Amino acid sequence: MEKTFAIIKPDAVERNLTGKILERIESEGFRIVAMKRVLLTLADAQGFYYVHKERPFFKDLTAYMCTGPVVLIILEKEGAIKAWRELMGATNPADAEEGTIRKEFAVNLEKNSVHGSDAPETAAFEISYFFSQTEVLS
Repeated sequence: MEKTFAIIKPDAVERNLTGKILERIESEGFRIVAMKRVLLTLADAQGFYYVHKERPFFKDLTAYMCTGPVVLIILEKEGAIKAWRELMGATNPADAEEGTIRKEFAVNLEKNSVHGSDAPETAAFEISYFFSQTEVLS
């Protein structure tokens, strides 16, 4: 079984979409092995998105991620990383396929409702950034 990391972002939490997104996740056969709702500090967001620190969107992204609570989730499934990215849809909701979370729920490119790891190495970093091993119930 492969694990991946997901975030339900502030825009989706604010619009009370957490339950709908979790329902979609579970209906696609993912197992939730850890989950918590937190309010990120700017330092948390900057550390998490450090890989993008030189990108023009870094400042806006990290500020946005601190605007309200987020839900941090570890998902498990065969091929979890690829399957979660497909379920999320394209980063830009205008480019996302019908039936994806971003097509259905995202507001715009910045407020695109969910985040997901893009590779096994990224998933390992992202999971360990927010969860201790004792919080993961595989």
